[in-house]
Amino acid sequence: MVLTGAEIVIRCLQEEKVEYVFGYPGGAVLYIYDALFQQEQVRHVLVRHEQAAVHAADGFARSTEKVGVALVTSGPGATNAVTGIATAFCDSIPMVIISGQVPTAAIGQDAFQEVDTVGITRPCVKHNFLVKDVRDIAATIKKAFYLAKTGRPGPVLVDIPKDITIAKCDFEYPKEISMRSYSPVVKGHQGQIKKAVQLLLEAKRPMIYTGGGVVLANAAEQLTKLTRLLGFPVTNTLMGLGGYPASDRQYLGMPGMHGTYEANMAMHYSDVLLAVGARFDDRVIGNPANFAEEPRKIIHIDIDPSSISKRVKVDVPIVGDLKDVLDEMIRQLEAAPTRPDASNLAAWWKQVEEWRSRKCMEYKNSDEIIKPQFVVQKLWEVTGGDAIVTSDVGQHQMWASQYYRFDKPRRWLNSGGLGTMGVGLPYAMGAQFAHPDMPVACVTGEASIQMCIQELSTCKQFRLPIKICNLNNRYLGMVRQWQQLFHGGRYSESYMDSLPDFAKLASAYGHVGIRVDKPADVEGALREAFTTHKNDLVFLDFQVDPTENVYPMVQGGKGLTEMILSAEDL
Repeated sequence: MVLTGAEIVIRCLQEEKVEYVFGYPGGAVLYIYDALFQQEQVRHVLVRHEQAAVHAADGFARSTEKVGVALVTSGPGATNAVTGIATAFCDSIPMVIISGQVPTAAIGQDAFQEVDTVGITRPCVKHNFLVKDVRDIAATIKKAFYLAKTGRPGPVLVDIPKDITIAKCDFEYPKEISMRSYSPVVKGHQGQIKKAVQLLLEAKRPMIYTGGGVVLANAAEQLTKLTRLLGFPVTNTLMGLGGYPASDRQYLGMPGMHGTYEANMAMHYSDVLLAVGARFDDRVIGNPANFAEEPRKIIHIDIDPSSISKRVKVDVPIVGDLKDVLDEMIRQLEAAPTRPDASNLAAWWKQVEEWRSRKCMEYKNSDEIIKPQFVVQKLWEVTGGDAIVTSDVGQHQMWASQYYRFDKPRRWLNSGGLGTMGVGLPYAMGAQFAHPDMPVACVTGEASIQMCIQELSTCKQFRLPIKICNLNNRYLGMVRQWQQLFHGGRYSESYMDSLPDFAKLASAYGHVGIRVDKPADVEGALREAFTTHKNDLVFLDFQVDPTENVYPMVQGGKGLTEMILSAEDL
């Protein structure tokens, strides 16, 4: 079958069972868009900015087990996509980005809308390709999807010059792909797993620390079974929320900079720490020197060998797919003649409950002014804890992660590694396309939402019934908090002046806008959004306390035991 390069691109996407492509047309990809127009199997979602295209594809991937796909043109199309690509790279999200490029003969000639896309994206992709022959398109796209979703997932970019999309050749999509230089380890080392199980059985103060790898590997079921089998306390990082049910007694909350007192203390004083799909990030363990003060044995399971012993030296490294490794650990534990010592475990739980009794997540509510934590708690109640919740980055992100209790994986979508403002709405779009019948809420702030607010237009075009909960405190909240605590109250450029009337702005885009000023109206407004306006996008503009800070808090450079639990600790 003889096809053009553009037709081959679309046929490849069809072969990969791609449902949605998020993109924006331009000169270098016009032939691909023409081929897209002439079929119905792959749906295109026209965003209003290329950054949002990649974020939306990212949100689609995070909320499913599928690869997200974005399509952008050359030059500014590709450079606009870089922030989205870097965001996905930092959080190991499987994506394929197809970018147009100037004709092959024009590459390096400073042609109109030319940039070195391969060079620019090299530091923030798992891999990238420049296709120089139409006969290579099918194999290259097959490789891109294979690379994106195997091993440690990540974004893969395929850059295709315009003349390659016009050229013709026979089309045959490869059934399988093999890459000599790429062979990710899946099965964990049996000897290492045996050592790990022995350490867990002998532990007196055990702790299970889990990250986003559990969600990406779809290993939540295995993690839950293992944790309950052992009876150990467990914590999920910001990226791992939902990997273990937040409503379960063994769950201690999130660790790290804005984690709970009990999670941080248990992490610090454990004698055996089982790290599952986590990377000992600086926002999680704080100062590595402080973390190393307490002697402990560390077991680290990860698909990526380069993540093991990167920041913290571990004793039992296990490289492999989390699902397979946890299944094998469960098998060995069930077959073991012994169990963890009950008296040691009881004494440890007594200490953990003592830390938990500090009730570090309590806050002073008000009848006069809306507290942001209260809004998130009410969102959790109104949705029954069963919504997909996206967030942007800042104080609202932390409040959402702290007060919305996630019992299932892939219900919490946020930018963890790169900390990208503006992702909340595009993530919600991607999630809503993936799950049209599920409630999707975007918890954002008045600064973050304005970074991709043009996507309200996309939401109108595709009738996406997202509920936007804007925690409007008239500040760059997290910046203001740090300026208050560590910069003498000098609020340099952190006040959000000249804000729009968000309710009217939403209305201007054709959506429902609701401004909420009083705590007594919070629950009613949320219920109205999710019932009366179930099929509409609703922008809820909550006027929250501008002075509220996120606690608990570990200051940058400090250790997990040096927590600020409230304003009284300052």
